[in-house]
Amino acid sequence: MRRAIVLFGHGSRDPLWRLPMETVATRLRALQPGTPVRCAYLELETPDLPTAVAELVAAGADRLTIVPMFLGTGRHAREDLPRILGQLQAAHPAVVFALQKPVGEDARVVELIAKMALE
Repeated sequence: MRRAIVLFGHGSRDPLWRLPMETVATRLRALQPGTPVRCAYLELETPDLPTAVAELVAAGADRLTIVPMFLGTGRHAREDLPRILGQLQAAHPAVVFALQKPVGEDARVVELIAKMALE
């Protein structure tokens, strides 16, 4: 199986908003040089998640990890993302999708933010 990773964010009209997510993508590529990594957005930015997934599948990925780049499980992570994921699974039945919890709900991220706030 060929794994790929999609960092999924909300999107913004402000082009600087993308920079932190793209920085994470760059770091992932350095840590796993053979693993394709894409950023995808719910709205206001391109590519959207279906487009990013289609590109990765066309390039040979058959195992996709989707990482929601949200601090919590709001409406987008709770409703929009599962709906889109269902559509993706129907469109790409041979692909194994793994949906991670929003990054802000990981205890390691919470701990790091707390330590940063105390500096």
